[in-house]
Amino acid sequence: MLSKSIFKILAKLNKIIIPRYSKKDLNRLSKIDQALIAYRYWVTKNSLD
Repeated sequence: MLSKSIFKILAKLNKIIIPRYSKKDLNRLSKIDQALIAYRYWVTKNSLD
């Protein structure tokens, strides 16, 4: 498992680089956009543990 500090750095990079999807309908997103949301969720979840 990666260390918590690496996940915190990844979370900060994600916030800058990856677009936000908060105002979009999640059911109408493409598979790539859904994968990006899943990746952001995984990184955020692991940075907070």
